[in-house]
Parts: sequence; C-alpha cells; structure tokens
Amino acid sequence: MTAHTATVPSGVLAVAPAEPAEAAAYFAARLAFHTDVSDVHAALAAGRPGFAVVDSRSTQGWDQGHVPGAVHLPTALIPEQAGQLLDPAVPVVVYCWGPGCDGATRAALALARLGYRVKEMLGGIEYWIREGFTVETWEGERRLPVDVLTAPAEGDCGC
Repeated sequence: MTAHTATVPSGVLAVAPAEPAEAAAYFAARLAFHTDVSDVHAALAAGRPGFAVVDSRSTQGWDQGHVPGAVHLPTALIPEQAGQLLDPAVPVVVYCWGPGCDGATRAALALARLGYRVKEMLGGIEYWIREGFTVETWEGERRLPVDVLTAPAEGDCGC
C-alpha cells in the first residue's frame, strides 16, 4: 500500500460515521416510520397484528395480487374514504408496488395528515412476492417461489 492510498478515505468513509448516540437516534426514528415485509407477514401469520394493512395501488394492481387481509385504498381516495375504511385508533402499514415507487410514501403522508399513525412497508408488494408470501388475486390465492437473491429459500433470515 502506498502512502497516497493510505491517506485517501474510501467512498464509505469519505463522510465519517455518526457518533453512536446520533446513530441510535436516527435508526430508532427510521424504525418508527418503516417496517419490512417479513415482519408484516410474521405479525399477520400470528393472527393479531395490531395494525391494518393498506394497499395504495390502483384497482388493476390490487387485482393482480395483494397482501391477504389488506384494505384497498388508492392514494387519491384516502382523503374521502380513509374514515370509512380505517379505525383512527389502529396503526396503519401502507404499501405500494416496490422500492422504486413513492406511492406508499405519498399514501403514508396522506394518512398521517388525517391523523393516522402510519408506517411504510419497505419493498412493497414486490418484495412480499419475492419472499414467497401468498397474495390474493381476482382469481384466488397465488404464491410464487422465493427469490433466493432477496430472501432465504427456507426459514427466517435471522435479522
């Protein structure tokens, strides 16, 4: 290793990591706003999750496949229909297509502005499906194989 390469920080450390207390506050706050598909699935499978799941996609997307037991509430309809479909005392987990889509973020914002406690499900329906979880479609239930590049083929990821 030359002296030059030893003194140039990598892209990883070009900005120093936060102090531990700052990092703890950031990550705790992040978890207050997000959850992941595995945790949602585990809570739903246990039978009493303590939250409602909202699919904020269009009817076409909903019909293609949605989380079993989810409420269909497209983002544009949240202001007029949330009060009829959701209990304000129950936290909401909202999802849309996937990580490349801000639809769930927009839906979460709309729900928060109406007074709901809300989290966004990271990965959306894409990762729900990629992790091999069952979806309901207009034709019935469907389950695809686990995508081994995104989730363990069997069992819990251990995180």
